[in-house]
Amino acid sequence: MTAVGIDAIEIRTGKLKLDLPNTFAPEKGDDPAKYTKGLGLNNSSFPDVYEDIVTMGANAAKTLMDRKGLVPEDIGRIDVATESAFDHSKPVSTYIAGCLEQVYDGDFTHANKGERKFACVAGTQAIDDAYNWIRAGRNRGRAALVIATDTALYARGDPGEATQGAGAVAMLIDEDPSIVELSTHQGYGSKDETDFLKPNQQFPSVDGKRSMQVYLARMREALEDYQSVAGKVELDDFAYAPFHTPFPGMVRKAALLAYRHVIRDTSYEDDLAGEIGRQPREAEYDDREAFEEAIREYMDELKGTDQYQAWYADVVEPTLGLAREVGNWYTGSVHVARTSALRDLLERDGDGVGETLLVGSYGSGAQAEIHAETVCEGWQAEIEALDIDAQLAARYDLSWEEYEDVHDVHEYDKELDREIEEFTAPEAEFVFTGWGRMNERKYAYIA
Repeated sequence: MTAVGIDAIEIRTGKLKLDLPNTFAPEKGDDPAKYTKGLGLNNSSFPDVYEDIVTMGANAAKTLMDRKGLVPEDIGRIDVATESAFDHSKPVSTYIAGCLEQVYDGDFTHANKGERKFACVAGTQAIDDAYNWIRAGRNRGRAALVIATDTALYARGDPGEATQGAGAVAMLIDEDPSIVELSTHQGYGSKDETDFLKPNQQFPSVDGKRSMQVYLARMREALEDYQSVAGKVELDDFAYAPFHTPFPGMVRKAALLAYRHVIRDTSYEDDLAGEIGRQPREAEYDDREAFEEAIREYMDELKGTDQYQAWYADVVEPTLGLAREVGNWYTGSVHVARTSALRDLLERDGDGVGETLLVGSYGSGAQAEIHAETVCEGWQAEIEALDIDAQLAARYDLSWEEYEDVHDVHEYDKELDREIEEFTAPEAEFVFTGWGRMNERKYAYIA
């Protein structure tokens, strides 16, 4: 059976940054460590006044197509995953296709276009759709372009404000992929929840404590479901575990939960028994409350063990490098984590082919998905081609007052009392230029 997976990746970050320890923390009267150590974030990316989810997605897609030597006829479908859409009818994929048609000969009239929404898990769902489309033989030899693009803004003063971010990840899904082959198995954990939602509003309503609980519960269910079809997951089965990363501190909790689950009834648990005892089993306790308290105590001890710390440092920590510098990208978050893992693999100077990633995607509302990906021949060249470091270094460093202006610009319903000038000069990129006669957003390519 021909392999199907991710053949190319491109990342486009917003061209502005907010320095959390040096700009955000002083304004809030907070210890910078609250952000750098607690949340695990150094900077957040923001879009300039001429950037939005369309420009970031289109610019990422154009870079990918140019590098791979693709033309519109090579693409059979364009799927955009976002929870920042500004139109309740017309999908963002049509806007992005319209942008790309400004610079390429030919067009995307033959391509199936859609928009996926399920909070942050939608990017992974769009990849699944593309995988199934190819596996079903409906692609006619063409590839799928999946774009996860978001501007993850929170209301001013919201507890989530420090986790904001903006950017896009474009991925080419094709046969005989050059980066990772997708597994045929997925595991799901899904339930109707109201932990994070946007009922006809731009900024989310969030129950922070509940959201964390739901994230962990759905991830556990997805892992259990994955094991029911793929067999028991062993620690040595995978080199990295990229998780959905709203902020790295949340991943620390998910990783500990996953580790406890995976080592149960294994030699790893036996090795720890003399140090912290064996994991509590529910049958050993008279009631659920006592059992849960015992589990919390066990996990507090587990996270301090050398065994766990070594695993976390090798398998999870390397997936968080980019997230620390860009913040939460919603649908792009787990795909940024995957890219961070592969960048780490490249730095380790290993061959890498055949290594496995266990990918944990999540979307509020709520659903988690677990699947495996196998690193393919040719991955090094694809990861080396990324220019994300240059993009991060080139970002304009916002003052607090400038941050307030940028936030105002990107509030959909905000009436501005003055024009906010752009902070950077567009060059060789798509930009937002204003509104058309039906209040549609308009775009142009600046050479």
